[in-house]
Amino acid sequence: MSTARDRRGLLLLILAVALLAGMVVVSLMVGARAVPPGVVVEAFLRPDPDSADHIVILSQRVPRTVIAILAGAALALAGTLMQGLTRNPLADPGLLGINAGASVAVLGAITLWGITAPSGFVWFAFAGAAVAAVIVAVIGTRGPDGSSPAKLALTGAAVTAGLTAVTTLILTTSITAFDVFRYWQVGGLTVRGLDTVAVVAVPILIGAVIAFASARGLDLMALGDDTATGLGHSVARTRARGIVATVLLCGGATSIAGPIVFIGLVVPHALRALVGGDYRWLLAIGAPAGAILLLAADVIGRVIAPPGEVQAGLVVAFVGAPVLISLVLRPGRVSL
Repeated sequence: MSTARDRRGLLLLILAVALLAGMVVVSLMVGARAVPPGVVVEAFLRPDPDSADHIVILSQRVPRTVIAILAGAALALAGTLMQGLTRNPLADPGLLGINAGASVAVLGAITLWGITAPSGFVWFAFAGAAVAAVIVAVIGTRGPDGSSPAKLALTGAAVTAGLTAVTTLILTTSITAFDVFRYWQVGGLTVRGLDTVAVVAVPILIGAVIAFASARGLDLMALGDDTATGLGHSVARTRARGIVATVLLCGGATSIAGPIVFIGLVVPHALRALVGGDYRWLLAIGAPAGAILLLAADVIGRVIAPPGEVQAGLVVAFVGAPVLISLVLRPGRVSL
């Protein structure tokens, strides 16, 4: 049976990579200014600085396509990790307070240092996400009984509520902060260049490596902490590695794309219906699947409201909300 499941997983992985390649081509072609495939190829092989099409492709669509791939893959991996660590199908990267921490840090950059460019938010957002996750991890592992899925979830909810209150307080007292912050808060892939991507690419890649290395530990933890410990596995080590990977992945993604929600929830939930609970395949297929989802949302957002655009974060939320509702209404699917 495992051989058949592995064959299905490999087939789905190949299909996901092929679909991702196709979505990359579509992302480079589609927008307010449609570009034929031949012109796209020509822009890479023989770029012409006087060609408007080449300028649009190389300076705008290439950066946002790369950002979508990195952020989408990172959020899907982080969501899969969080669901595995907490054994809760409703868990997502926001459970550790990462989005809330990044938001407070971005507001601090705006109000205290006057930073208004999204490229200037990168390190602030990353640092805020990391600090919030560390606070949740430290508090959630204290006490005589150590860490548990329920404690992590409740601690994350408490920290998120507190940080959200701070965010609201700042926004209601600063018009400047509100005007700048509202665009970042929606979640989007524009107004960032490849120089911004280079800043967070390494942390995201390191987080991905740690995530893949945690696959076997997550499979054992799915059997229960006591069973995993009885099989000689260190639950605490896997949980610590998972939290570190989630911080790197979601912190990097949030810093370049804003707090995009639901990708970390939708992707692993959909894949479990196809490959079961094997975290090797959930992580391996989840990375390209998350990139596909965010790329598709970005492309849809470019064409549904011409001549303007709808931010990718809004499109993803529109798709993810019904999935969340179906999870809540399905008996036996929500547990800690």
